[in-house]
Amino acid sequence: MFHDMGWGGMWFGWIFWLIIIVVIVWAVIKISGNAQRSGKSHDPAQSESPMDILKKRYARGEINKDEFEQMKRDIQS
Repeated sequence: MFHDMGWGGMWFGWIFWLIIIVVIVWAVIKISGNAQRSGKSHDPAQSESPMDILKKRYARGEINKDEFEQMKRDIQS
């Protein structure tokens, strides 16, 4: 009933299992990489102080000097 497949069958078996293992390892790395990226999510805006944000807005021209001075007083009080 079972026939000897010879060397060709043996190589196909090794290649098949090697492909399965590579796919599993790839999936684990892909999943763990996504989990790490979503867990870290280091947003530089969260580490900036209100004064840093205010200075950047003034430097970009979003607010004028009077608005800057008023907001600066508001932040410091």
